[in-house]
Parts: sequence; structure tokens; C-alpha cells
Amino acid sequence: MSNPDKPNVTVTRWWWVRHAPVRSDGGNIYGQEDIDCDTGDVEVFEAVAKMLPRNAVWYSSNLKRTHKTAEAIWAAGFPKPESMTQERDFAELHLGRWQGMNRAAFLASRPPGNLWFADVNEPAPGGESFMDLYTRVCRTIVRITAAEAGNDIIAVGHGGVIRAAVGLALGGQPDRGLSFDIDNVSVTRLDHIAAPNVSVWRLPMVNQQPWIADPRHAAMHQPSGPEVRPASKLA
Repeated sequence: MSNPDKPNVTVTRWWWVRHAPVRSDGGNIYGQEDIDCDTGDVEVFEAVAKMLPRNAVWYSSNLKRTHKTAEAIWAAGFPKPESMTQERDFAELHLGRWQGMNRAAFLASRPPGNLWFADVNEPAPGGESFMDLYTRVCRTIVRITAAEAGNDIIAVGHGGVIRAAVGLALGGQPDRGLSFDIDNVSVTRLDHIAAPNVSVWRLPMVNQQPWIADPRHAAMHQPSGPEVRPASKLA
């Protein structure tokens, strides 16, 4: 028997999957360029396919590396959904004229201790700031969470996008979201809990990698932050 005095609680579960690794960037910053990805490590996709919920709705960005990643998960044994909605707001940060620059050299030129390409409020020339990305990602998460309330949502996205989602779940703190590593094909689950006068997030797992114990799959971790240094300094 239901308790009429107990408020209704709705839990909406987001399962974020970062796209597969990019191999064709030449060591350069690619940001919002529609660049290809490598889905050849079948065991990684089989592991992810086993942990994702079967009755979920699917979303992705408008960039093909998220579409190819979703297709690799379906090919690895996950039942292909009838549809997957593409959201332009889930595209990676537009890094403007920084796109095409050597990543290691660029990061070496930035102040030490940066967790991202720049301060969250500093836009790339001709592009966006992280706060621009955070704003568009969060408004779309809020909209989809309302539309899909109570459902499982699988969203195939990008490193910056998933960090923005984590920042939202941490109470609207984008800087804290940037503190997390988000590796390729990792799974991050963020649960939205809603009740009368209540709207909170729970973080069951961030950057989960079901294959991590096997060194054969180490290539899923592609350093892209302050640990990247020009080749001459790595010798």
C-alpha cells in the first residue's frame, strides 16, 4: 500500500560515454573539428556494452566520433536502439584559432597548474570559453532531464562536455568538474533526484573503465592536460 504522505521521488540516470580515441590529430588540438576516431579495440566496447542499461534512450553530439562510438557499442552486443538524438549543444568546446595548433607546445606555453586549455572564463580566439560550453551543456541537460524524467539516458559525448556535466552535478561548480579525468570510452553515471521542492544530483561513478586492469587497453588513456609536454622535453 502506498503512503500518501511520502513524496514522490523521480530518479533520472545519465550514463555518459566519452567517444573513442582520436588517432589522426597529428598531436594537434582539434576541439570541435569533426575528426574520426578509432573503434578497433573490440574488447573495450564489449565491456562497456555489458554495463549499460538496455531500456535507455540514446543521445549524442552532432560530431561523428560520438556516432561511431555508439555504433561500436551496438556492434559489440548492445541492442541497437530505434533512434539516437543528436544535440549540437553536446559538441566539444569550440577552440577557435587554437584548433590545429600543436597540443603539447600550446599547453607548455600556458601558466602552470591549468586543468584546461585556459581559465574557464577565457574564450579561445574565435571560439568559446569553458563557461560558454558549460552553459549550453547544462541547459540541454536540464531540458532532457525534464523530458526523460525517470528514464535511463545514455549520452555519448566529449571530454569537456562530460566534465561540464560533472560540474553541474557537483552543485554548479565547473572548476571542480575540470578536476576529473574523463578517459576515452569511459562511463560516467550522474543521477538526478527530483521530489517536491527537491532537485539534487548523485554521482555513482565517474570515469569508470571496466577494462582498466588489462594493460592491453592502456591506449584508452590519452593525456591531454598539463602532463603533456613537447617531445624535446620528454626525452
